[in-house]
Amino acid sequence: MPIANYHGRPIELTPSILSADFARLGEQVREAYATGCTWLQADVMDGHFVPNLTFGPPVLKLLRPHIQGYLDVHLMVSNPDALLEDYAAAGANGLTVHWEACAHLHRTVQHIRELGCRPGVALNPATPVHVLEDILGDIELVLIMSVNPGFGGQSFIERSLHKISAVRAMAEQRGLEMIIQVDGGVKPANVAAIVAAGADNLVAGSAFYSPRATPQQAWDAFAQALHNTP
Repeated sequence: MPIANYHGRPIELTPSILSADFARLGEQVREAYATGCTWLQADVMDGHFVPNLTFGPPVLKLLRPHIQGYLDVHLMVSNPDALLEDYAAAGANGLTVHWEACAHLHRTVQHIRELGCRPGVALNPATPVHVLEDILGDIELVLIMSVNPGFGGQSFIERSLHKISAVRAMAEQRGLEMIIQVDGGVKPANVAAIVAAGADNLVAGSAFYSPRATPQQAWDAFAQALHNTP
């Protein structure tokens, strides 16, 4: 279920299992859904596009029976086209690729749609939003990276708020229903500003899976912060 509504716009909190305890991943996924989350994100890294390695398709396929809702797969990889079919077969509902990694982005987006998945495009912090002008009408989700991808626990880059607002304005000017997702440094202290800027899907990693709080306590903290959003 949405964690909040902002001026009639449902707001989703999407836990990133990159920050979960891998030794009990199935349990951590179930804990996320027990809070009310309906989205879950798997950050796929190849050690080349970003300096880390994470989930292959076999891991997600085994995890999929524990995932009760939407599995959002964020491909932080140099050659996403080679992996789309494998991750779709593993149970992805949505596949997000990086603008910076796709030489033929329109072709990639169409392939994602043909596989029955929701197509999304991610932008790194240094990538301007105007690169979306000729692809915006073909996608359903824009992911604004508010940290440099590759590691959890980084601080939110404040100028990301301007990018969120710019993408929301572009979508509204074209009459597009667009999910604007934000990933990196999202926490209760800044979530109100992120939503006010135009985001409606909030990826939380270390702010959700933390040794200092349970997933339910994290959900409650985000919900309280959003409840106070004007």
